[in-house]
Amino acid sequence: MTRDYKSTVFLPRTDFPMRGGLPTKEPELLKRWAGMDLFGKLRETAKGREKFVLHDGPPYANGNIHIGHAVNKILKDVIVRFRQMQGYDSNYVPGWDCHGLPIEWKIEEKYRTAGKDKDEVPILQFRAECRQFAQHWIDVQAEEFRRLGVEGNWTVPYLTMTFPAEAQIAREIHKFAANGGLYKGAKPVMWSVVEKTALADAEIEYHDHTSTTAFARFPVWGSGTPEVDEASIVIWTTTPWTLPANRALAYGDEIEYGVYKVTAVADDSLAKVGERLVLATTLAESVAREAKIAEWTQIHRFPGTRLAGTYCRHPLHGKGYDFRVPMLAGGFVTTDAGTGFVHIAPSHGEDDFHLSQANGIEVPQTVGEDGRYYAHVPLFAGLRVYTDQGKPGEANGALLKALAETGGLLASGRIRHSYPHSWRSKAPLIFRTTPQWFISMETNELRETALKAISNTRWFPAQGENRIRSMIESRPDWCISRQRAWGVPIALFVRKEDGSILRDPAVFARIAGIFEKEGSDSWFARDPQDFLGDGYRADEYEQVKDIVDVWFESGSSHAFVLEQRPELKWPADLYLEGSDQHRGWFHSSLLESCGTRGRAPYDGVLTHGFVLDEQGRKMSKSLGNVVAPQEVCDQYGADILRLWIVNSDYSEDLRIGKEIIKTQADLYRRLRNTLRYLLGALADYYSPAERIDASEMPELERWVLHRLAMLDKLVREEIEAYDFHGLFVALHNFCAVELSAFYFDVRKDSLYCDAPDSVRRRSVRTVMEHLFNALTAWLAPILCFTAEEAWLARPEGLTGDGWTEESVHLRLFPAIPESWRDDTLAAKWEAIRDVRRVVTGALELERANKKIGSSLQAAPTVHVPAETRTLLEDVDFADVCITSQITVVDGPAPEGAFTLPDVAGIAVVPGLAEGEKCERCWKVLPEVGTVEEHPTLCHRCADAVE
Repeated sequence: MTRDYKSTVFLPRTDFPMRGGLPTKEPELLKRWAGMDLFGKLRETAKGREKFVLHDGPPYANGNIHIGHAVNKILKDVIVRFRQMQGYDSNYVPGWDCHGLPIEWKIEEKYRTAGKDKDEVPILQFRAECRQFAQHWIDVQAEEFRRLGVEGNWTVPYLTMTFPAEAQIAREIHKFAANGGLYKGAKPVMWSVVEKTALADAEIEYHDHTSTTAFARFPVWGSGTPEVDEASIVIWTTTPWTLPANRALAYGDEIEYGVYKVTAVADDSLAKVGERLVLATTLAESVAREAKIAEWTQIHRFPGTRLAGTYCRHPLHGKGYDFRVPMLAGGFVTTDAGTGFVHIAPSHGEDDFHLSQANGIEVPQTVGEDGRYYAHVPLFAGLRVYTDQGKPGEANGALLKALAETGGLLASGRIRHSYPHSWRSKAPLIFRTTPQWFISMETNELRETALKAISNTRWFPAQGENRIRSMIESRPDWCISRQRAWGVPIALFVRKEDGSILRDPAVFARIAGIFEKEGSDSWFARDPQDFLGDGYRADEYEQVKDIVDVWFESGSSHAFVLEQRPELKWPADLYLEGSDQHRGWFHSSLLESCGTRGRAPYDGVLTHGFVLDEQGRKMSKSLGNVVAPQEVCDQYGADILRLWIVNSDYSEDLRIGKEIIKTQADLYRRLRNTLRYLLGALADYYSPAERIDASEMPELERWVLHRLAMLDKLVREEIEAYDFHGLFVALHNFCAVELSAFYFDVRKDSLYCDAPDSVRRRSVRTVMEHLFNALTAWLAPILCFTAEEAWLARPEGLTGDGWTEESVHLRLFPAIPESWRDDTLAAKWEAIRDVRRVVTGALELERANKKIGSSLQAAPTVHVPAETRTLLEDVDFADVCITSQITVVDGPAPEGAFTLPDVAGIAVVPGLAEGEKCERCWKVLPEVGTVEEHPTLCHRCADAVE
C-alpha cells in the first residue's frame, strides 16, 4: 500500500490569523491593557531606572482630534515606547491647553447665535461655561488619543486650568515682575477687531486680502528747501483708514527725489494741470500711470537729505486736522512700491511708532477695540474699520470721499496682497497702539540668554535651530496681555499714584496661595483687599484684570508639570510638536524658562510637518479631502495609521489619502505575515532543549544572526536620531526581502522536512526564536496592537528570561550578542545571494516558458569565476537556490546562457533534474526508490520519518 506522508511534514501552525481584523481586535486589546493596568505596571517595572521625559505640548480642548493631532500624539507614543524598551523610565503625561480664545470663541458663538452679548454675562458665569466646555472636550480627546494606542497617564493628565497650574502660572508672572522684566507700555500690537484682543505672533497667519489703496497729497507748509515750495508730497497707502492718525511723513536719506510739474491729464484724472508733485524718481512713472497724468516735466532733482526740516499740511487740513506734519528720515523707507514716502501713523504701525517716539511725536488714539473711530476723531467718529464679523467697514470709503472733497486724493484703487489674519476667526487684523503688558527682550539679557540656550539644544531636524534663532534675534518685546475673560489673570496691583508695580513677595505669595486653593476665578470673585493683606489699601491700587497670553501659560507648563511631578524631571529630554511651534510653544517655553531659570526647559526639540492630501493640497471640507483618524481606525485600524506615520519622512509635510492608506495596509500585511510565519514555525512543542548555540549553526543561520546584530545597532542609532522612517524601512526590507523572499524560502524545506533533532532544523528554529524575540520588540512601539497580539500568541515552549512578560510592552529590547556580528561572513553571503539572483531569474524564465512547473524540477549549471566557485564549495547551493540539483563550474559560459547585467561573470544554463520526485519533500533525486521501507522517499525524508 502507498503510505500517506502528509502527517509527517512539519507544516507551520498558528492561531495568529492572516487577516488582522484590527478595527475589532484593537479595542479588545485596549480593554486588556486597562484591565491589567498596563501603565501602572510600566511605571512599577521602570522604577529606579534613568528617566527619559518627553514633555507633551498641550493641544487645545475645543473639538474632536484631527489627522494632525494623530501624527503628533502617535510620534510621541512611538518615542516614549522605544525609550521605555531601551531601559529608561519613560513616563508620558499628556496635557491640555484649557484657556484662551479657542475655547472662549466657542462660548461666544453660542451667545451670538442666541442673540446675546457676551459682555453682559457675569464673568464668573462665563468662565464656568468655558471650564465646562474644556472639560468635555478633554474627555472626548482623551478617548480618541487612547484609541490610537497612545499610552500615558490619562488618569492624571496636566491641565492649564487646574488650580495648582493656575497658581504656578501666576508665580511665573510674578517672577518677571520681581526681576524687572515685566513692564506696561503703549506699543502697536496686532489687534483682532472680531475677538477684541491683542494677538501674539503665533496666533497670526497670512492670507491673500483685497485692500483699498490711496495716493494722497500732503501740501508743503514750510521748508528750507526751495525746490519743494508750492509742491505736494505724495504718499501711497493700503490702509487709508489710518490717515486720521497721521502725524508725520518719512523719507529715505539715500533716495533720489524729483519735483514734477503736471502739464496734461486724462479727463477722469484727479491730478491738476500746473500742480507740483514730489516723488522718488524711480517710482514717478508708475505713479503717473495710476493718477492718469498724461504729461509732466521734472523741474528739480535732489537727495532725500534735502527734505530735513520740511513740514506739510494734512490732506484733511481745515476739517479738524490743522496740525503740522513733519518730514522725518526713516531707514525703513524703500522704493519697492508706492511713492518713496511713507505716511506715519504712530498708533497703527511698528516702524511708525518707533520713529515717532524717537522724535517726540504724540501717539494719537483714533480706533477703539471694536474697530470704530473714537468719538473725538473729526469727521469719522463711530465709523468702523472692520465689523465684528471681520468684514470691511465704512472707514475707507468715508476717507476717500473726504480726501476727494478737500483735494487731498490723487488716485485710488485696490490691491490683492498677503495680509495678517487671526488664525482662529480668520478675520483681518489691524495694528493698534494700546497699553499692554510686555516682557522685555533686553532686560536681564533675555535675548542673549535665549540665543545661548538655542545653541545648547539638539534640534531635529537641524535646520530648526536656524529658524528659531532668526525669530529670537529679531523679535520685539513679548506682549503677554490679552483683553479677554477666560484664562489666568496677570495678577498684579499697580499703584494709582505713579503706575508702579507692587512687587511685595508677601503679596505675591498670598495671591498664589489663594489661587492654589480656589483657582484664578478668585481674582474676580474676591475683594482685592484679600490679596493685598493688611499692609496696603486697595483704594490706592489698580487691580490688573488683563488675561495672560495662553502662550505664556503653556510656555510655563515646564514649571507646573516637570518641576512639580516627582515622576518627571526638569529639564525635559525632548519637546515634540509641529514645525509651526518654532514661533509658538517652543518659542514661549524658551523665553519663559530663560527669563526665570536662565536656560531652556528642554535638551532636544523635534518637529514634524503638516498633513496634506495625496496631491499635496491642504485639507479642507470644501475640497472633500479631509482624512479623519477616527475613520481610518474604524476601517483599517490604528496600527495602519501608526505605520503610515513612521513610514513617512515626518521632517517634511506628510501626505495621506485612500491610495496611500491602502499602500500602508499592504506593507502591514507583509509584516504581519512575517510574524505569522515565525509563530507557525515555532509551533509543535518548541522548547529550550531544542536551542542550539550560534557557533554550531550552519553559515546561513549565522548570517541571519549577523543581520540581527546589525539591525539592533541600527535600531538604537535611529532611535537616538529620531529617524523612525529609516528604522521602519530597514525593518520592513529585512522582513520582506531578507526573510520572506530569501531565508524563509530557502529554509522551509529544512523546517518542514528535516528530522526534528537535526542540527540544521534545530538551528532554523533557534534562529526563528531569535527573530520573533527581536521583531516583536522592535515593532512594538510602532505596531503596538499587532506586536501585542503576536506576543500573546507565542508558543508555550518559549520560556525562560524575556519570555514571561504578560505584555510585549513590559519587555526590554533583547540583548543581541556582539559575537553574532561577522562582516566577513556577511560579505560572502551577499555574493552568494547575487549568484542566486541569476539562477532564480533563469528559472523564472523557464517557468514562464512552461519548461518547468517548480524550481525543484530544475538542475541548472552555473558558470562562475574561480573565486566565486571557492565561495560556494562549502555551501549546499542547490538548497539555497531551491533546486533538486545544481552544478557549479568555473570558466566561460556557452552562448545563450542566462545572465543579469548587474551581476558580472555569472551565467546560468537551465537543465532538468534527474531521478524521481520524493513524495514528502518534492525534490527530484536519483536516490528516490532506493529505500526499501519507503520507496517513494529520498534518504533524508526516510530517515526523518523513521
